[in-house]
This record gives sequence, C-alpha cells and structure tokens, in this order.
Amino acid sequence: MPARAVGGIMGLNPIPIIVPCHRVVAGSGLGGYSGGLPGHELETKRRLLEFEDALPQPLF
Repeated sequence: MPARAVGGIMGLNPIPIIVPCHRVVAGSGLGGYSGGLPGHELETKRRLLEFEDALPQPLF
C-alpha cells in the first residue's frame, strides 16, 4: 500500500523531478543498479558517476 500512496502523491506533482537510477546511491556504498552488462552493473554505475563527476567522495 505505501507504493500506491507515493504513486498517488507523485501523480499530483505538476513539476516532477526525475533522477536517473544510476544517481541513486546507498548510505553504505554505491547500492544497486540494473543497467549495463550482466555481472558488470556496478562497474557501469561507477563509470557513469565518474563521467558526470558525481561520485560521492566517501565512495572512492
């Protein structure tokens, strides 16, 4: 049910903010990522973040 509530609230937002999934990181590390070649997902995520100069400092 919480997913429906969040979906409903987001549906009412006239100006949605979209964050690419590779930009979402966990507090304890890079977290997950489903993009890239199978078995190389986090490698792809790290390359994208480095390319954008967006890799958080504690994750180096």
